[in-house]
Amino acid sequence: MIIIPISKHSQTLAERIASAYPTATLIAYKDFSESTFQTAKQLVFIGALGICVRTIAPFATDKHTDPAVVCIDSTGRFVISVLSGHIGGANELARDLAHYLGAEPVITTQSDNTQLWALDTLPRQFDWTWQATDSNAAIAAFVNQEPTALLLDIRDQGTDYLERTAPAHVKIYYRFEEIPQNDYALLIAVTPYRYETTINTLTYIPKVLHVGLGCRKGMQGDPVAFQAQLEETLQAHRLYPEAIADLNSIDLKKEEPMLNALATEVMHRPFQTFSAEELKTIEVPNPSAKVEAVTDSPSVSEASAIRAAQGGPLLIDKQKGALGKGNEYTFAVALGRKAARQGHIEIVGAGPGDPELISIRGRQMLERADLILYAGSLVPKALTTCAKAGAMVRSSADLDLEQQFALMKEYYDKGGFIVRLHTGDPCIYGAIQEQMNYFDQYGMDYHITPGISSFQAAAAALRSQFTIPEKVQTIILTRGEGRTPMPEKEQLHKLAQSQSTMCIYLSAGIVEQVQAELLQAYPPTTPVAACYKLTWKEERIYRGELKDLAKIVKENHLTLTTLLVVGDAIDNRKGLSRLYAHEFKHLFRP
Repeated sequence: MIIIPISKHSQTLAERIASAYPTATLIAYKDFSESTFQTAKQLVFIGALGICVRTIAPFATDKHTDPAVVCIDSTGRFVISVLSGHIGGANELARDLAHYLGAEPVITTQSDNTQLWALDTLPRQFDWTWQATDSNAAIAAFVNQEPTALLLDIRDQGTDYLERTAPAHVKIYYRFEEIPQNDYALLIAVTPYRYETTINTLTYIPKVLHVGLGCRKGMQGDPVAFQAQLEETLQAHRLYPEAIADLNSIDLKKEEPMLNALATEVMHRPFQTFSAEELKTIEVPNPSAKVEAVTDSPSVSEASAIRAAQGGPLLIDKQKGALGKGNEYTFAVALGRKAARQGHIEIVGAGPGDPELISIRGRQMLERADLILYAGSLVPKALTTCAKAGAMVRSSADLDLEQQFALMKEYYDKGGFIVRLHTGDPCIYGAIQEQMNYFDQYGMDYHITPGISSFQAAAAALRSQFTIPEKVQTIILTRGEGRTPMPEKEQLHKLAQSQSTMCIYLSAGIVEQVQAELLQAYPPTTPVAACYKLTWKEERIYRGELKDLAKIVKENHLTLTTLLVVGDAIDNRKGLSRLYAHEFKHLFRP
């Protein structure tokens, strides 16, 4: 970033901004030149907009090469995006500077002001390449909100964003054959496939294809010709070569000059290899005894493509090619498993109970879900009110594990998006291990979205820091020994010897035993808190001393959804932070 104060009145503000952006350079207005414009990525003028515009006008040529130019008035009230708003990032820079200054960003790009996608910046944002019948006409049709079809052949971070933020004039499709093209002025497609269309089409090409390669040792020839043959085959199968994510082979080919040259020098893609042990277990349609005799794996090209795609489907079976006699090769292409538009299960942490404490990602997952299966006895139903129209929302309270699995698999096999909603963070006493084992057994795609745990909600409700400098630096999350035995080394009385802050789950029903074990190590006067239904409307919190813990729980009829907290960190705020030492007092001056 280069900052140019136009007048003396602008100097102070320019210095303030420069101090907040470590890579910024401050230059005098008189030193600005054509060279400055051509080499800079970001220019920030401070002063009159008219002077800024007249200064850069002779040099502006193309939005794809011009730098981002922003102008700030000398009082710091307005931050104006002047040039290269989308492609160059001036709009984003204007917002960032406005946040820093407490100013108002002035952005005139129509798509920004109507909260539409910036079609020309999506490729950079999501690492796509793009092609269009007529890009300017496509952008104009979209910004003018003409009927638009959106084809999402694959799934990635970008398609998730488009699904979540699709404007009213856009209808989403997942199969090209289902699109009535005559009903639309524009088709936007995120796909590795080539389609013949009759309307203006803008195609985003994600890098989701994994190429597996096998070849003779010491293969000779022109790697450019090799690339041309590969791309010709991809195009014959209606696939974009730009969708290739990486090239792959067996470890025996790790140093093969031709494969390395093809990947790094010609196609500019990563080249990775796998051991024969990794490849030999992968089922392929075209195993070869001859290949196995040489490599110890019945497949190289197909197996390495599938391995790189993490088990994704083959789109092109083993193909044979040659760069002249004696320089034969094979290759195959697989679609990345995570990119395949198939069923998906998202295990989501609901947080401790308050619907506003679920993560932004967790909320987005609920809004997308075709099936929400939530732990009804532990998760408030209010968390599911954001479900989309037509989604099934079902409590798992009356379903055994087999019934839960059957319901999820039913939706998964139809390509549905499933949310399994657990209380708190699913990785802490979330009972997800058995579920994940089932998903692994059936090759089902799943992911975990973490959540806020009740121990964090307890710290907030108690207004306590559970770690205290020089006194308590460890938090133990555990439970008492009930019907499920505890490992010998993790029994409460042994953990208590550390005198850490201890958060004890699932133990209100055996509180006498818990108290007895803790008293073997903690003093009887150690602060405790029994926290019932944290962040729920029914939340109740009872403080006391360890010697009275069982009495507190019993007298107040506290049940399963109670977290027991033990330790000196509870309510301990007595001069513990160095932040309040004398040398830091200047930070708190009014």
